[in-house]
Amino acid sequence: MVGISGASGAVLALEALRMLEEMRIERYVTVTPGAELTIGHELGAAAREEIRSLATRDLAPSDLLAPIASGSFEIDAMIVVPCSMRSLAAIAYGTGEGLLARAADVTLKERRPLVLVTREAPLHEGHLEAMLKVTRMGARVTPPVPPYYAGLEDLDDMNRQIAARALATAGLDSGTHLRRWTGSNVISRR
Repeated sequence: MVGISGASGAVLALEALRMLEEMRIERYVTVTPGAELTIGHELGAAAREEIRSLATRDLAPSDLLAPIASGSFEIDAMIVVPCSMRSLAAIAYGTGEGLLARAADVTLKERRPLVLVTREAPLHEGHLEAMLKVTRMGARVTPPVPPYYAGLEDLDDMNRQIAARALATAGLDSGTHLRRWTGSNVISRR
């Protein structure tokens, strides 16, 4: 399950979806109204169509009857990428506001992996409290921090590494996409 919220960083969701497709993993996707605007602004209209094409099922953000809204529907993991502070708060406080927050709530209650790629800086106390709250409930908060040790060549490379790291945090092996530290100054490459 991939939830895309309205925070900046829509390219990270696109990269994660491309990797998941390559891994042949089913992809249930929901895009919040704010994310629709962000995707259009940051990536253009063609990116939203690519997201639709990469989704096994593209689910409306208001569809609370979607399979992912129920704990009886099994998923391996859920990633919210990027995760806005609004979505973080909805997840932390279990508001069930929209499909993204409901699916995350279900993921937590079923004790399945939930990874939140939070996008905001600087953070105030409310943001930190919400991050602590979701972490205590079992979510993993992973801001999109670039792995500077990985010998990144450009912005696209950085985005791929951040997306691959989010998938790895959810327990999904993206194969050669993730450059791992080898204990020396040599990094394994694709």
